[in-house]
Amino acid sequence: MRQLSELDASFLYLESETTPMHIGGIYLFDASERETPLAYSTFVAYLRSRLHVVPVFRQRLKEIPLRLGRPYWIDDPDFSIERHLAYVSLGEHGRKASLMTLASKILEEPLKKDRPLWQITFVDGFNLDESDAGSAGFALIVKLHHAAIDAFSGEEIIGKLLEYTPEPRSITPPRPWQPRPEPSEERVMLQAGANILRTPLQFTSLAVNAAEATARGLIQKQLRKLPLPLPLFSAPHSPFNRQITANRQIIAASVALPRLKTVKASLGDVTLNDVVLGLCAETLRRYLISEGADAGKSLVAMTPISVRSNSLRKATGNQMSAMLLDLATDEPNPAQRIRRIHWNAVASEPYREAIAADRLTELLPSTMLALSARLYSELQIAQRYQPVFNLPITNVPGPQVPLYLQGARLVQQYNTAPLFDSMGLVIVAVSYEGRLTLNFTTCPDVVANGESLQAHVAASLEAIEEAVQRLGTEDIREPAPVTPTQSLADDAMTALEGLLKKALRRFRA
Repeated sequence: MRQLSELDASFLYLESETTPMHIGGIYLFDASERETPLAYSTFVAYLRSRLHVVPVFRQRLKEIPLRLGRPYWIDDPDFSIERHLAYVSLGEHGRKASLMTLASKILEEPLKKDRPLWQITFVDGFNLDESDAGSAGFALIVKLHHAAIDAFSGEEIIGKLLEYTPEPRSITPPRPWQPRPEPSEERVMLQAGANILRTPLQFTSLAVNAAEATARGLIQKQLRKLPLPLPLFSAPHSPFNRQITANRQIIAASVALPRLKTVKASLGDVTLNDVVLGLCAETLRRYLISEGADAGKSLVAMTPISVRSNSLRKATGNQMSAMLLDLATDEPNPAQRIRRIHWNAVASEPYREAIAADRLTELLPSTMLALSARLYSELQIAQRYQPVFNLPITNVPGPQVPLYLQGARLVQQYNTAPLFDSMGLVIVAVSYEGRLTLNFTTCPDVVANGESLQAHVAASLEAIEEAVQRLGTEDIREPAPVTPTQSLADDAMTALEGLLKKALRRFRA
């Protein structure tokens, strides 16, 4: 029995009908080297034989009555792999556009919480070659809840499930598995009581959770009175920061990784991640200009940072920090912009400190975080004030060697991340086998003409390369430092502490 961390639990409580909180993946396989197409039954047998490498696949949530504490992961005594798998045949419509449309619809649906939080759809009849209706291929559409994994551990899981050689691994019978007995209600309640004694603020959050309507009114009243700190709510308004719906659209574009490495080498003291962020920034700037939006103010991204190397004992779950990063989209020169991004991320004081996720969740229980996030959405703070940030961007390094599934080669993967109210766009960059794919998950009711992002990626990389060539050996100017009075991390803590303390004082009165 393993209890969810505050961060993991917050992803459960943040979920709603329009904001399913799962990470998605679309994996395209070429089975032309196999003697016969890969049958769905063979895939099921293969996956069944590999379940032991991902324990969370057979664990479900155990809620604590009255939310007296965070849920636990327990072995699912009723586990059945068939409840997590689906089969779809595209038939004569097996083209990439059809696959992406199908994936968008599947990823719109939240996962069911009465079972382990994952689902895989096997898509048969997919044609890798758009001009050849007989090309042999299939695809997997994967959903894994954010409470169980982050983007980095998600890549690790896929690496464990797939193979590194084209020779199919013999499918062995699944290892014997005996679920551990479900803990009694008495044990769970006693554990919850002990946790409350250890963390007194949890008890305060329970009071707020039990009287949520009252708390909403109190905090809403305080929001009207309290001046919000400008350094915290200083991202510009953008077309991405509006209320979202349940609709999703997946757009992706790939570029050769060596081209990005050449840009990095030409610019000198920058990282490959800076170049990827620069590519994202140029793409977003071009999109804003094409849609007639204001591109004169720099967008701010929230960039997760994995701290997994510092805590290797934990195989899954969320092990992240994050930082708010100025993308310098107000800089017209895309080569200079990459330098500014590097400066903002490394040298500039306001952005040097990452906002540690565990620091936030130590201060605020997950129920309070969820309530604060819902208020942020329902009170339309991103519309009334400037948003905290405009979009999340995650860069996940993937394997640079080919992966296989029973002799079928993985040729392409697309990855998605959850959207949240007032955040209608998220970018996940994933590298695999010498190519980098920028994956845009959008709410099409918020991000108009999202399909144009694909063309903007190719044009953006060309513009960056041309700008680097024009720079030649001339010095790249160092950006002027930004000097607000407090770091963003301190502003965030001060604002949240003030709001919650005032609301709780009124609540007790």
